[in-house]
Amino acid sequence: MRYFSCGTKIITGSGARWALKELKFRRLFLVTDRFFSECGTATELCKGLACEYQIFDGVLPDPTAELAARGTKALLTFAPDLVVALGGGSVMDCAKAMLFFSELDVPLAAVPTTSGSGAEVTDFAILTCDGVKKPLVSEALRPDYAILDDELLRELPKSLIADGGFDVLSHALEAAVGKNAGPVTDALASRAFRTAYGLLPVSFGGNAGVRMEIHEAATMAAMAFSQAGLGICHSLSHTLGGMYHIPHGRLNAILLPAVISVNAQGAQGKYAALARDAGFSGAAEALAVRNLKNGIIRLRRELRLPGTLAEAGVKPADLRRNLATIVASALKDPCCNTNPVEVTASLLEEVLREVIGRG
Repeated sequence: MRYFSCGTKIITGSGARWALKELKFRRLFLVTDRFFSECGTATELCKGLACEYQIFDGVLPDPTAELAARGTKALLTFAPDLVVALGGGSVMDCAKAMLFFSELDVPLAAVPTTSGSGAEVTDFAILTCDGVKKPLVSEALRPDYAILDDELLRELPKSLIADGGFDVLSHALEAAVGKNAGPVTDALASRAFRTAYGLLPVSFGGNAGVRMEIHEAATMAAMAFSQAGLGICHSLSHTLGGMYHIPHGRLNAILLPAVISVNAQGAQGKYAALARDAGFSGAAEALAVRNLKNGIIRLRRELRLPGTLAEAGVKPADLRRNLATIVASALKDPCCNTNPVEVTASLLEEVLREVIGRG
């Protein structure tokens, strides 16, 4: 028996953020980061909604549990009747956790400004605790509204396009082979992967006209993985990101080809089906999967992303010294539970050996 639900009202289009005016609220608590506070976007949004408001702009990349606790205290003190998260995955994760911990019965509207995490529609929030990224999982974390506004995407730095894009690709690929995958998640994952893979080079090259399609693909990929599950790409990415503070999407770009190789032993047919949907040739399943892996490596290079952890700035000697700790931590990550093949220490070590790099 399979279940599929979203529960988030998704609003898309240029200027979509102003749909917030249609909601009945008087006191707005806006969660964002310093960038959107200093550039004026956060204040412009609050003033345009003509309400009492407070801006919490203390969110940093890889938000910690301590940061979420500070934000929760501010949230409870202000007592809003609407919470808005304006920013990337870190901002949305922090806002979701703050509202969850506050236990307030207040709607949350997520306004993503990058195309990658999909946190605007998921039941997940990632917080860093003692140097390890820990996923919170609860339906109560799912935002009530997802506002996809391409006016907020026009000035995206190339690094965010690349990092976020590989987050979309990894979400789609892991959802396609996840243990809880079904026809609905397969359709969402395939469309998301096909769109992101085809349009990322165009967006990276400076064409802002395709960014809404990638933005929507990020949301579709997140809807897919929220139901189908993720896998060891994310288990390892959560661990490595907490230890070495490399952007999440960049880690996914490094790990994904190696993950495909080890998971193909149990998910070759599913990888091949997605590869063919995306236009990769290969009459035999093994050939289609190989072409998929090589295509991802080519795209990674085109988007100027590192191919190994060494290229991302981590010393191979340090990685080898911490290998057992990394593997032990990744094995505890809940994303292992929906990986298509049984997750063992040796499986994770095989992936890590392929991506450590020289040095």
